[in-house]
Amino acid sequence: MQHATGMTRIANGKLIDGTGASSVSDAVVLIENGRISYAGPAKGAPPADPAAEQIDALGGTILPGLVEAHYHPTYFNVAALEDLDIKYPVEYVSLLAAANARLALECGYTAARSGGCLFNIDVWLKKAIEEDVAPGPRLATSGREICGVGGLMDWNPDYRKIGMEGLVLLINGPDEGRAAVRTLVKDGVEWVKTYPTGDAAAPDTNDHHTLCMTQEEMNAVVVTAHNHKMKVTGHCRATEGIKNALRAGYDTLEHGTFMDDEALEMLLARDTPVIPALQFEHASVTKGPEIGMPQAVIDGHQETLEGGVESALKILKAGGRLGMGGDYGFAWNPHGTYAKELSFFVEHVGFSVVDTIKCATKTGAEIMGRAEEFGTLEAGKLADVLVVDADLEENITALEDAENFIAVVQGGFVKSGRLAQHQSAIRGVVQ
Repeated sequence: MQHATGMTRIANGKLIDGTGASSVSDAVVLIENGRISYAGPAKGAPPADPAAEQIDALGGTILPGLVEAHYHPTYFNVAALEDLDIKYPVEYVSLLAAANARLALECGYTAARSGGCLFNIDVWLKKAIEEDVAPGPRLATSGREICGVGGLMDWNPDYRKIGMEGLVLLINGPDEGRAAVRTLVKDGVEWVKTYPTGDAAAPDTNDHHTLCMTQEEMNAVVVTAHNHKMKVTGHCRATEGIKNALRAGYDTLEHGTFMDDEALEMLLARDTPVIPALQFEHASVTKGPEIGMPQAVIDGHQETLEGGVESALKILKAGGRLGMGGDYGFAWNPHGTYAKELSFFVEHVGFSVVDTIKCATKTGAEIMGRAEEFGTLEAGKLADVLVVDADLEENITALEDAENFIAVVQGGFVKSGRLAQHQSAIRGVVQ
């Protein structure tokens, strides 16, 4: 991905730098050749080149580009299980993924960690983004997921003879777990996504208290993945599934819903990040009735929502790490509404805005293994910056509307927001 050349000065705004530090009311951010050279109080800022591009924050907020830590680029308006694996051919799903990636960038998300992707499309989507063929967030790839036979992601009965090939690799036993990881190694995947537990979506077969992989299978997946320098994550709701994942050495946990004291102690000892994805549960409960979601499923989502809120608060108060993101692309939780996760944590869970933004920036970059490159506004980091025409400490929901974005900056380039639209209009007149 190319970096801008020259200098840009962003001023007249409140700085929330993503580190968890208190905001700075009158701040300046200087960008030189695509990297941050200064971020702090205006009164301490070095002089800028008179020729520098100027971005006026209009009294709003300057923060790091957001990181979506549980991103499904190939999900699109999913309303039924078949929408996930057999509705569209790979060619169309690839186009949908590219459109979703562009949308994520326009929503202020300059980076994302895939949480599973049909046909390993995210591997090639990442290449297209990195080579400036298509716009989108900096990606960490996951590709096809791994699940035990008969588990949450294995819903096509054998008589259909269609399997689950594009979506998941199904395993029976540790040997098949190792083989599945080795299959992903060849495809260039960075993260191995697994399903240690079930979910409220499958109350009759694999509910949120059901285990879908054995400890031996999970151990085999982790050892093999780590041998190939890949990381492992897992859909973990049931308490015992959380503990099994931590015992196996998982690098992150998705959801971490029902966490007791023993699980929390294990989590903190390993410093394992958790991505709760609570907005998905909230949307399932509030919008489920209007889309005809069965009451048993809604009740299950209510239970996971309550358990997830309790666990997230435990983790935050204990000094653990949380990422923001999760399961966008469903009919009731569509792409483009990613920032609702942040609003939910502030308005319903009780997180502060500064803590929430830290989770959505610094911790997200740590999860991606790229904390030295981006995630905070500090000298030397890549200039991935979001400039919002609102005081986010007063109104976090302003992040939900891209109309509030003055600029989405990636590598020093203004990629989206009002300034990008203005620049495009000028180019159109010149041409």
